[in-house]
Amino acid sequence: MSRPPLLSRPFVLGFAANFMHSLSFFFFLHLPGFLREHTEDDFTIGLTMAAMAASAILSRPLIGRIMDSRGRRVVALVGSALNIAFSAAYLLVDDVGPLLFVVRLGHGVAEGMLFSVFFTIAADIIPAERRAEGMALFGVSGMIPLSLAGLIGDRVLEAAGYQELFFAAIAAAVLGSLAALTLPELKPDAPDGPKRSFLAAASAPLLRPIWLVGFSFAFALASYFTFLKTFVDDTGVGSVGGFFTAYTIAAVVLRLALGWLPDRVGAKTVLVPSVWSAAAGLLVLAFGGTATSTIVAGVLCGIGHGYAFPIASAMVVMRTPAHERGRALAAFTALFDLGLFVGAPSLGFVLERTGYAAVSYTHLRAHETSLHL
Repeated sequence: MSRPPLLSRPFVLGFAANFMHSLSFFFFLHLPGFLREHTEDDFTIGLTMAAMAASAILSRPLIGRIMDSRGRRVVALVGSALNIAFSAAYLLVDDVGPLLFVVRLGHGVAEGMLFSVFFTIAADIIPAERRAEGMALFGVSGMIPLSLAGLIGDRVLEAAGYQELFFAAIAAAVLGSLAALTLPELKPDAPDGPKRSFLAAASAPLLRPIWLVGFSFAFALASYFTFLKTFVDDTGVGSVGGFFTAYTIAAVVLRLALGWLPDRVGAKTVLVPSVWSAAAGLLVLAFGGTATSTIVAGVLCGIGHGYAFPIASAMVVMRTPAHERGRALAAFTALFDLGLFVGAPSLGFVLERTGYAAVSYTHLRAHETSLHL
């Protein structure tokens, strides 16, 4: 019996839009280097990075309600416009002060809208029997930009400076917006009877274990999304581009070659070793001390991300009614902002008083907690 196809016009358009907007957002993985030029305080760097996550989290209930009531396209278009505007606003920033925090907050709203809506669109159009595989394939649109942003950012900063990096982010956001303009409208049928609130839909008992796993994984991501740049600058080991290139290649190859595995052998069977792989990568990054170990760490972390995110997102979709899918996926994607919001400043605090090894140990404990469900 032949399996239903994954590729469709909405899938390809959503893939292109998410690819370019992700590239725009990931250029700001280099922002801690800009902040380090203006402050030596790692806690302040972490707090500044977390500001974006705060507004992304707070905006999620409204985003989820709009997606379920008015459709997906309006969220994609407004989020695209905001990403262009706030990417451009970084050009006005020349220190770590109130203006930068305002820009980070506005940029977080854009990120919250786009991250939520593109993965909701993907969930709408992927056949149910290939959900984990389809979410994994769609997620490649966010993985490849992660590597490209690291490599391109390294080259831009070597040849020019942060102003030019911000222009690159603006250009990517414009291209993502053009792709989003072509997306068709997608809106689930409304159910009979009263609708549940965002909190009631997101706190359904079947979803609670996924929230714990998702948050623990997101907390781990906060370490290298926030402090990899300063780790490389402080230790002289490896590069941002090298780590994220290895990370992306591992995740993309895994998803393209073995994306079908969770649908065949069971999501939980694949999820547990993938989370441990991510934890092992953090330990290698902290204790390796060579450019090669940085690449190995990227491979291990990429394997973890390659499976953990699509499996968890597919489980959310499977455990949620279609008319509440926008709310549930808005809550799920908010976990990654919550991990940054909590992880960036708290890990900055730990880093100032201990070192990168202690940060890795903190993540290992978080992973152990998430797997004892």
